[in-house]
Amino acid sequence: MENGRDTFPFPYQPYNIQEQFMQALYSALDQGKVGIFESPTGTGKSLSLICGALSWLSDFEEKRKQESAALLHEGEAALSTVTAPSSTSSSSAEPDWITDFVKKKADRDLVSKLKDEELKRKKREERLEMIRNNVQLKYAMKRKSCEDEEAIKLLQLSKEEQTEPQGDQEDEELIIAEYESDDESKTKSRFSATEEDDDLVEEHVTKIYYCSRTHSQLAQFVHEVQKSPFSKDISLVTLGSRQNLCINDEVRRLGSSQRINDRCLEMQKNKHDKHQEEGVKRKRGPAKSVCPYNKATALQQMRDDVLGKVHDIEQMLKLGRETHSCPYYATRLSVPPAQLVVLPYQILLHEATRKAAGIQLKDQVVIIDEAHNLSDTLSCIHSAELTGAQLCRAHSQLTQYSDRYKSRLKAKNLMYIKQILFVVEGLVRVLGGKVGQNPQTQTTQTGTEMLTINNFLFKAQIDNINLFKLPRYFEKSLISRKLGGFVEKYAGSGVSLHTQNSIKENRRTEGLNRYLQTLQSNQSTTPADQQGSEAEKVLSASPMMQVEGFFMALTNSNTDGRVVVQRQGTVSESSVKFLLLNPAVHFAQVLEQCRAVIIAGGTMQPVSDFKQELLFSAGVGEERITEFSCGHVIPPENILPLVLCSGPSGQELDFTFQSRDTPRMMDETGRILSNICNVVPGGVVCFFPSYEYSRRIVSHWEASGALSRLANKKKIFQEPKKANQVEQVLSEFSRCIQRCAADPGGLTGALLFSVVGGKMSEGINFSDDLGRCVVMVGMPYPNIKSPELQEKMSYLDKHLPHNGGKSPGQALIENQCMKAVNQSIGRAIRHRGDYSSIVLCDRRYARPATLSKLPEWIKERTSTHTTFGPAFAALRKFFLEKKQKQVECHLQPA
Repeated sequence: MENGRDTFPFPYQPYNIQEQFMQALYSALDQGKVGIFESPTGTGKSLSLICGALSWLSDFEEKRKQESAALLHEGEAALSTVTAPSSTSSSSAEPDWITDFVKKKADRDLVSKLKDEELKRKKREERLEMIRNNVQLKYAMKRKSCEDEEAIKLLQLSKEEQTEPQGDQEDEELIIAEYESDDESKTKSRFSATEEDDDLVEEHVTKIYYCSRTHSQLAQFVHEVQKSPFSKDISLVTLGSRQNLCINDEVRRLGSSQRINDRCLEMQKNKHDKHQEEGVKRKRGPAKSVCPYNKATALQQMRDDVLGKVHDIEQMLKLGRETHSCPYYATRLSVPPAQLVVLPYQILLHEATRKAAGIQLKDQVVIIDEAHNLSDTLSCIHSAELTGAQLCRAHSQLTQYSDRYKSRLKAKNLMYIKQILFVVEGLVRVLGGKVGQNPQTQTTQTGTEMLTINNFLFKAQIDNINLFKLPRYFEKSLISRKLGGFVEKYAGSGVSLHTQNSIKENRRTEGLNRYLQTLQSNQSTTPADQQGSEAEKVLSASPMMQVEGFFMALTNSNTDGRVVVQRQGTVSESSVKFLLLNPAVHFAQVLEQCRAVIIAGGTMQPVSDFKQELLFSAGVGEERITEFSCGHVIPPENILPLVLCSGPSGQELDFTFQSRDTPRMMDETGRILSNICNVVPGGVVCFFPSYEYSRRIVSHWEASGALSRLANKKKIFQEPKKANQVEQVLSEFSRCIQRCAADPGGLTGALLFSVVGGKMSEGINFSDDLGRCVVMVGMPYPNIKSPELQEKMSYLDKHLPHNGGKSPGQALIENQCMKAVNQSIGRAIRHRGDYSSIVLCDRRYARPATLSKLPEWIKERTSTHTTFGPAFAALRKFFLEKKQKQVECHLQPA
């Protein structure tokens, strides 16, 4: 293994760059490196990752097996050797018989350990083989005789209607249990109700965690695994949220992820309580609903099915319905014996969520794909925000809860509730308001303030509260869950609660869940439903959950974050936001525990800030980092990148903030697009720096008539702001191009106005005729006036070294801009036979420092033009040659 591999199993003859990729990947995994791998979309990156990583895993297991066998042989040989008595003895040394006994005991212990490991490995391999051969395992038949009876009982219980509560006895489930200790003793697993059988507790084998950004990307990866040579031999499990994996229609109907989590956990608790109450006379009250899909034997069976064959999420849902078993818990039970675990990287990067999913990173391999925005993702996941309305609502609800159950709560619970109320009151005070009053009518002076964590605590007058104990109390007392139940039960009963609340499995994931909401790009709701759900989004979330998330964020180091206090006229609209400035502090846990970490993407350039901010700051040395970047598989003549410094009328293209809104600049942009549409067939995708600028320039073109002139050549589409409309726009865009290709006498194709960083700048393929030209209007720099960005720049300038005469803060905004550009222009070329042109409209793209940040395979083919004529001639020639080549291909005999 030290020399790597020369050949790799592959479903077809790999490209040279794929072989190089796999060899570099194999070497990085074998040497325990942190690898940064860049392979453009269309070069078969997923298959290269699969075949390279699984080849290493296979070899690693074989080598470890051989080493264990050799050690076992040596140990047994040593035990069988009779040691001859020594003729001399030293007065200062142990007697020979004691030395011999100690040595023999060590040998025996080693042999025993090796034999146990070998036995476990053989059992695991035999079981997997039996699963794959559809042989019924003995332990899967345990309690089979009573399974049907149990299922019937559970189904009946789940459908029983709730009766009216009798007295305060019904509120027993809303009372916080006695909080006995502040120590961090291990809490029971979230799915411990399904782990009462020893058969379900397994040791973690060496595995690879593959992470990507969205569920659709994970599904594509699983399909690639199914096509690979490893599909029959690998144990793969895909992790997802309850919202993705639940098959209980009663729970799925709840819609939001919070309410689904809430209901599921309640059913788990009811099942656990049911087991405890067996043989004991049950208290008066309605029967508690339990989930009929959470049965030990069914979970075992589904776990075996998941491990025996590669399934994507849709296939697992189907399997769960067939086996009457919960895919959510079955997949989590499958994690320890699985060799490849596929999951969204938000789950892996957030420590509390990682633990809840049963993920152990010690000595394992992590591959993070689509990692170009990894730093921003880490910051977003670990940030937290609270509005004044949420704070006032949380204070009101918790006060009413405390007043109602004061006589039934233990003293320590009351003490912590008072502390929570005290802190919330301090947060409202910072916003210029008072609790107990309507936040919508309380006015406050408009302004933004940036504070260190310690200064914020002093300003809020809560520096005397131990904020490390409060998150621990939240976690152990389940207070948010109890309060959520209280709100849901008594809303509309004269209690001023304003909202329906729900539970979350993990009470420290507010930033994570806010981030996950931004990834819900394929909703099946109608536009009207979407508007309604967006209007109720704030009210549908439990304010206490977000309070927990904010409290947890305040436990970060004083230097690693800032608190932004934004006053917006009224207390209700004002907010406090924790901003994480040092994402490396959370990524360091992953880097320290894992054997190797691979960070991959289609466009990783520029990587300098990535290494400095995430790796060096996390304590990773230069010697542990390895980089690999490959070109594209397309021929050089299939791409034409152009930098335009001026337009058709000679107007210099300067899309700086000061000049981009001028009529002459907007008019010149319209003329450039008009000329491009004259010579480019099929689809043209034009990216603007922001939604606001897109709106302004299109409005200007409508008034000037430029838009109608464009519409005479290509049908115009615009990127929708709502995620659920993206698919519809893309489908119509594609159909229009197909119709135009079939009718050469009409329009020449379609023109799509999109936004950098929007819904179509990542993850969308404009292959072939859908994207024959990508136009980038201006440079999408982030808003330099943003207080958050200014603070981030200041932090980097203070903590990172200055390189090349440029401050780290300045490098940050330039790199953010070019990363966004690289993602957008990479939408067009998607396979070896594809071809496209890229037009960068801004003289600033001609700067050497800017050009150096383009992907290598684009940069080496880019030409810069100070005047429009030669650039337009090159563009026209490019497409005439492609058209001529297509004609020649059609004329050739079959």
